[in-house]
Amino acid sequence: MRLRQIQNTPVAVTELGFGASVIGNLYRVTPADDATAAVDAAWDAGIRYFDTAPHYGLGLSELRLGAALRHRPRDEYVISSKVGRLLVPNEEPHGVDTEGFVVRDDLRRQWDFSRDGVLRSIEDTLERTGLDRLDIVYLHDPDDHWRQAAEEAMPTLAELRDQGVIGAIGAGMNQSAMLARFLRETAADIVMLAGRYTLLDQSALDDVLPAAQEHGKSAVAVGVFNSGLLSRDRPAEGMKYDYQEAPPELVARALAIAEVCATHGTTLPAAAMAFPHTHPSIINVTLGMRTPEQVGRNVELHDQHIPDGLWDDLRAQGLIRSDVPAERGRGRE
Repeated sequence: MRLRQIQNTPVAVTELGFGASVIGNLYRVTPADDATAAVDAAWDAGIRYFDTAPHYGLGLSELRLGAALRHRPRDEYVISSKVGRLLVPNEEPHGVDTEGFVVRDDLRRQWDFSRDGVLRSIEDTLERTGLDRLDIVYLHDPDDHWRQAAEEAMPTLAELRDQGVIGAIGAGMNQSAMLARFLRETAADIVMLAGRYTLLDQSALDDVLPAAQEHGKSAVAVGVFNSGLLSRDRPAEGMKYDYQEAPPELVARALAIAEVCATHGTTLPAAAMAFPHTHPSIINVTLGMRTPEQVGRNVELHDQHIPDGLWDDLRAQGLIRSDVPAERGRGRE
């Protein structure tokens, strides 16, 4: 699987990444054996970028991912985690986590983008994963914490990067405007862009992607299915878009895109995975993968040939923005 370099850093990631939120029991229980088997299947398929966070399953994702990778050659893969949510003892547990993960709530999340919070979070992550280092560290959802994130957390990460402790630093969010500020105003090397450069939402063309190009920085795309609406060959009523039921007009637009995909011999989910790579600053698409079967499907979709004419037709029919780059950022030998 092709490697892409995070600009101006020593870190390179495979074009397809393994998102480990789901093996932290996102929305439903994932048996431990399935989680390990999913990581093994990703490795066998050539995936060498793995993303996790303390938030995912109150540390369960980090525990499972670290255990699954521990016997692998450390220099052969890239792992990223995140800071901003410290895990602390929960004095008033109710039994089950209330933020989407089916795990006990003996711990709770505490927002903290201070220098001490960042250092403690990284130390805790290394302990949970059992690894000796992290390759990429992102600030996780700092939407309501710009000042502390930009003035304390990011300089702390930059210090660790400059010491060689971390390979690359950045921020990950569901919005693009603040990510653009991180690229323009801080030492961030890379951003994790969730849902804002997809077949249904190209708003990142207004801010974060121009900032990445201007400053020679990179982006990872996540949420490329927009919570599910782009995940099937034929979208249907009742499917989700950005975590809520998709409005009828978006379902109709997704169906129209699916029809154009079919005329080019491909499918909507394959096109949704390939689309972010139309922009040269996007070097990776990361997807949640719960089982070996999901890994296999995602790798198959990633490997599908997407003709450049598809993007031309979608632009011509007004189904994607006219300023979507004409050339592909990704190529295959």
